[in-house]
Amino acid sequence: MINKFKKSVLLCISIAFIATGFSQTKEVKIDKLLNEKFNSNTSGAAILITQKGKTIYRKAFGQANLEHGVKMTPENVFEIGSMTKQFTAVSILMLVEQGKIKLTDEITKFIPDYPTHGHKITVHHLLNHTSGIKSYTSMRKLFAVARNDMKPLELIKFFRDEPMDFNPGEKYKYNNSAYIILGYIIEQTSGISYAKYVQKNIFDTLGMSNSTYASHTKLIQNRASGYHNRNGYQNARYISHTLPYAGGSLMSTIDDLNTWQQALTNNKLLKKETLQKAYTNYSLNNGEKINYGYGWNIKTIDNNVSLEHGGSIFGYKSMGVYIPSKDIYAVILTNCDCISPTKLTRQVTSIVLD
Repeated sequence: MINKFKKSVLLCISIAFIATGFSQTKEVKIDKLLNEKFNSNTSGAAILITQKGKTIYRKAFGQANLEHGVKMTPENVFEIGSMTKQFTAVSILMLVEQGKIKLTDEITKFIPDYPTHGHKITVHHLLNHTSGIKSYTSMRKLFAVARNDMKPLELIKFFRDEPMDFNPGEKYKYNNSAYIILGYIIEQTSGISYAKYVQKNIFDTLGMSNSTYASHTKLIQNRASGYHNRNGYQNARYISHTLPYAGGSLMSTIDDLNTWQQALTNNKLLKKETLQKAYTNYSLNNGEKINYGYGWNIKTIDNNVSLEHGGSIFGYKSMGVYIPSKDIYAVILTNCDCISPTKLTRQVTSIVLD
């Protein structure tokens, strides 16, 4: 009787693994990859993989705080850097659905005196990095003001008079300045700050209780400390979170980011046709594809279209990958800008797909 019971349990487990396409062998492979990068004496990472909304892998590696020897847990909170751009892009599209913004609107509608040098620079150009505006993070003088708190228009003034890199729509070049302007546009059209808009309309709406606009002074439960590793670990350099702003100043957890992805997949924030605008692989003026939508890179993993984006900010790096055809989401958050999770996240996604 006992043996029959054991066989029944094993059969149920086997069926569950087959149903999700996840097996113990795959778990061992993913464990091996993560253990090669992180151990009990290093900075750490939290990783989550879901399929059809169900968690199939959720673990943490390394340490959340090296000075106090605190182990990383899946509940730790990280700065997510440029993964913030997804939230900014969706916020813009939410305002598009409300009729407050058009993707064809020129930026001079919101900043009348912005120097466009005779060109038509639209919200669309800002969203997909084809505006030609100089990215302020490529400017050397940025480090001189990195600690300064700046209002959005002050930050825009910092780069607005720089020469354009190219004419709008002629090239694709990753651009943080564009997302600063988008943050300001959100404020102008909604009547509240970017931080409040995201908090109210996304975090609170979806129950993302461990996500917030970053702060150095606010007490954030389970915050993972950020590090550099330059011939040895160092605490991350200070940067005012008013600088990354709508391009990189949000904090979150692997579970909250999964809530975010599931909300998008199930059209809780946007209509399906509106969200598709974020997932579209746009083209340059000459027809060449740029492999970028609005806040997402459009790539492939094992011949499956992947929607992905990473983030990097002092002390942290992040990466999220979504495979629409298989409804697989994988996200890795790390607390040292010395280890990029981009390749790792794509690798673990490939393991699950295999």
